[in-house]
Amino acid sequence: MRAPLRWVLWDVKDTLLKVRASVGEQYCKEAERQGLSLSPEEVEAAFRQAYRHYSSRYPNYGIGQGLDGQSWWIGVVRNTFSQCKVQDPALLNAMAHNLYHNFCNAENWEVFPDSKKALESCSSLGLKQGVVSNFDSRLEAILDVCGLLSHFSFLITSEKAGVAKPNTAIFDQALQKCGVPAANVAHIGDHYVKDYLTSRSVGIHGFLLDRKNKHNQRDIPQEHRLSSLEELPSRLQQHME
Repeated sequence: MRAPLRWVLWDVKDTLLKVRASVGEQYCKEAERQGLSLSPEEVEAAFRQAYRHYSSRYPNYGIGQGLDGQSWWIGVVRNTFSQCKVQDPALLNAMAHNLYHNFCNAENWEVFPDSKKALESCSSLGLKQGVVSNFDSRLEAILDVCGLLSHFSFLITSEKAGVAKPNTAIFDQALQKCGVPAANVAHIGDHYVKDYLTSRSVGIHGFLLDRKNKHNQRDIPQEHRLSSLEELPSRLQQHME
């Protein structure tokens, strides 16, 4: 007999919402407020390099090396602007702190048109919902200003958990909070390895959200794929009957 679903776990970034403008554009706006004129393309390229460097050297916000999300991001921003020939330490610090806090504002995020209805549909089906996200401690504030926080019984961020997807330990923590076996839980996310494969490896019903049809892996059954969150309620109902 199949175990009926009780919980739905969600990834957040690029699943329920996305950054509204490019990092290059947002960073350049802050630089402009400080009297600097920089190229969004140059800043974007510098950011990608800084982000890769910090992610490699200090994985998961450097939690294991004495950092936290805020100090990690401030380092990334400072490194980004340093590559763009900004050298004034006070200016670098000011821009880094401003950008860190600005990303908690609703205008920097765009909620996908199908997100709220999908969350409401899950609640209507009697399912409880939680978040499992590779994100820092700002996530609660971001979900709040975007009008999504009330849908969730708990949030697990990789910063708070001390581990990040694809480490299965973060899903183990989520299952403890759910208080039910993995077979009673579904997870929705946009990343093939971090969301789909990792959740399924612990027995959770993983669904891969593929809005742009970019995932061509042949090991994903069609019933595990979602091209839109509008398809989700009917898929979940199949696991509740």
